[in-house]
Amino acid sequence: MSRARAPAWLAWANLSLLVLFPLAWAAPLVSAGLIPFLDGETISILSGVAALWEDEPGLAALVALFGVVMPYAKTLALAGVHSGRIGARWTPVLAVLGKLSMADVFLVALGVIVAKGVGWGTVETAWGLPLFAGCVLASLAISLATPGAGR
Repeated sequence: MSRARAPAWLAWANLSLLVLFPLAWAAPLVSAGLIPFLDGETISILSGVAALWEDEPGLAALVALFGVVMPYAKTLALAGVHSGRIGARWTPVLAVLGKLSMADVFLVALGVIVAKGVGWGTVETAWGLPLFAGCVLASLAISLATPGAGR
């Protein structure tokens, strides 16, 4: 059985996400001003998970699962496909990981919308939000371009 191999540039693009995702998780997503419990704080995914952990450990675990673990697991699985170590039988698993790793975008967007809708203060997006969104979109594009993995 022969496997369709991904182009080298696709494999390298995917491997770059192994570095860029952790950077995006630590990067400032939003800056909150005049909101009583977040006054002047810059919020990243990691700091958000840490803050949630104090009051809502279950929600913090879900955010960490969908915002950190699933995207990274998908990137690692795609690296396995690109290197030829993971075969076609893993395609359904990749499809599920891909869907679950998109939940992080929804969580970030929901947080920004809720914070802006409260009307108590200001929420300004920071440089980490486009970086994070770019990583998620690049991951989606790489999985779609990978033979057998984007279905």
